[in-house]
Amino acid sequence: MAYKNGMATVQSLAEVRAVREPGKRMRSRLLDAAVELFKAKGLSAVSVAEIAKAAGAYPSQITYYFRTKEALFVEAACREVLYVARQAELAAAGAASGRDYNRRLVETVIGSPGLALFVEALSLTRRRQDLAPLVERTFERLHAEGDRAYGEVRHQRGWSEVQPSATAARRFWTLALGVTLREGATEATLSEAVLEMTALLDTRPSHSALQGDR
Repeated sequence: MAYKNGMATVQSLAEVRAVREPGKRMRSRLLDAAVELFKAKGLSAVSVAEIAKAAGAYPSQITYYFRTKEALFVEAACREVLYVARQAELAAAGAASGRDYNRRLVETVIGSPGLALFVEALSLTRRRQDLAPLVERTFERLHAEGDRAYGEVRHQRGWSEVQPSATAARRFWTLALGVTLREGATEATLSEAVLEMTALLDTRPSHSALQGDR
């Protein structure tokens, strides 16, 4: 509802959209610019002014949309890890076996800059509890999407259910975060981390995760 000359008028959906869309585009531009800078330099080495310049915006717009650089970082990291999860899902969709499915997921996720950012965001939220809800919602999305994707592939391929897909999805992300926290995402440790996680996922039978070939 809008008001003109003291009279109430109905604001059209198109008018509401016209106000909201520029804001959405600006938020997206700020997130896009921020995530590239954060991946290249890390949180502490990137300034608000630098992000604003890269996005063609003003520093005050970062404050308006995100309040703080840390809040922007956490949102950017959460968005990025969801992109990584989607890429992993697409990479694994054509797998011919459960082992191949595991391998494709691991190779896409482990060592990705998006996962490394998310791990840093997790560490940050230990000090900034106000930012924790976004990370918690992201975990819920990761688990739900992993459950759905694996369940669909398993059904299509006729793979046996070693354990519920929801349990498998949660275990996958727990292992991925654990390996990344311990090993980091450096080139020197990447191949070892991939091999380790693939082996952990393929452990049979009581501790198996995303398996389908029997």
